[in-house]
Amino acid sequence: MSDFHVSVGEQVTFSKTVGESDIYMFAGITGDFSGNHVDEQYMTKSAFGHRIAHGALLVGFMSTTSTMMIARCVERGIDETPVSLGYDGIRFIKPVYINDTVTVTYTISEIDTARRRSLSNVEVINQAGETVAIGQHILKWVRDS
Repeated sequence: MSDFHVSVGEQVTFSKTVGESDIYMFAGITGDFSGNHVDEQYMTKSAFGHRIAHGALLVGFMSTTSTMMIARCVERGIDETPVSLGYDGIRFIKPVYINDTVTVTYTISEIDTARRRSLSNVEVINQAGETVAIGQHILKWVRDS
């Protein structure tokens, strides 16, 4: 471990099978009832053939992994509060269908001790090993008062 709370290369993973209920609950929370997500008949006519998960749901899974990394640091005992500054370069590369299992890997890629920030690469793969989403996450480490 460096003189920072995380080290380059440190990682956490999270896996989840996306169920129909996940899609409908997310639609209810966000108000995004697009036919792409909730209308199977509509999607059978599309190139996808079936309903697909919301991209923002995948970002939520990315957030889960950042929280897991934060929890690991809190367990070690830290004198700072890590907060998300956001995600950059989010790309949805392949669709995620109901009953797909996705695994999110969150890997610390850079540390800026002067600015108290860490940058992480986030990759989401499906059960076939295909990359379905990517992005970068920025954590700001705010010193406790």
